[in-house]
Formats: sequence, structure tokens, C-alpha cells
Amino acid sequence: MVDQARARRLAKRIVTIVGTAIEHEIKDPRLRFVTITDAKVTGDLREATVYYTVMGETIDAEPDYASAAEGLKKATGVLRSKVGAATGVKFTPTLAFILDTVPDAARQMEELLARARAVDERVAQVASGATHAGEADPYKTDDGDDDD
Repeated sequence: MVDQARARRLAKRIVTIVGTAIEHEIKDPRLRFVTITDAKVTGDLREATVYYTVMGETIDAEPDYASAAEGLKKATGVLRSKVGAATGVKFTPTLAFILDTVPDAARQMEELLARARAVDERVAQVASGATHAGEADPYKTDDGDDDD
């Protein structure tokens, strides 16, 4: 029987354990800018998918995704041991690391929204000085003269 609540609790615990281990215990320089963002655990608690992001050394620097992936691949065994020791589950789940694309998607959405705002602003500027084509009041009005 699958206990989804237990799987979610274990996933949260795995995020904490792996994030703390990468930050304080694993001395691999390739993992300096790696941040664990989320984890998902299967219902049978045998497999865990850990999502991570990589920051650049500076704001303008491009992150080194390949190096971070290699560092995580090398540290997987140690991290799995730490998860097993800290959680106390009967079977320690296998860890699979996947690059989290949510921050990139959010950045792309922000860029698209900024472009849409700029286009809206240009349209508003053009519309502010525009006049109607034709008469200001195109509807016929009854002057009170009834010639019928």
C-alpha cells in the first residue's frame, strides 16, 4: 500500500539532509554553487529524484552545469549513505539528481512579460495622441426637426 504522505515527508527530509551535506560535509569544489530545490520519492520509498540548481560565481557568470552534475554523480554514494543514516528507513532510496528547470522557466517568463509590458506601453503612447477616424460622434442624433 502506497503512503503518499510518508513519501512526501521523506522527500522533505532528503532535501534537508542532502542540502546540508553538500553545504557542510562534501568538500568537492564543483558543488560549491549547487542548491537542492526539491525531491520526489516513489510510493514504495525505493527511489528518490533530487532536483538541484546551479548558480554562477557571479550574477553575470554562466553556471557550470556539467561540472556540478559530475560532482553530484561522484558524491551520490556518500549522500545516499547520509540519507540512510539520518532517516532510518528500512531501505535507503536510490538518489537520482536532475537539474531543476523551474528557475530558467521563471526567468524566461519574466522576460516575456517585460517584452509584453514594453509593447503595451508603446501601444498606449500611440493611442494617447490618436484621434477618431471620421466624426467624433458617428451616431445620428435627432435634432427635434421631424420632417416626416
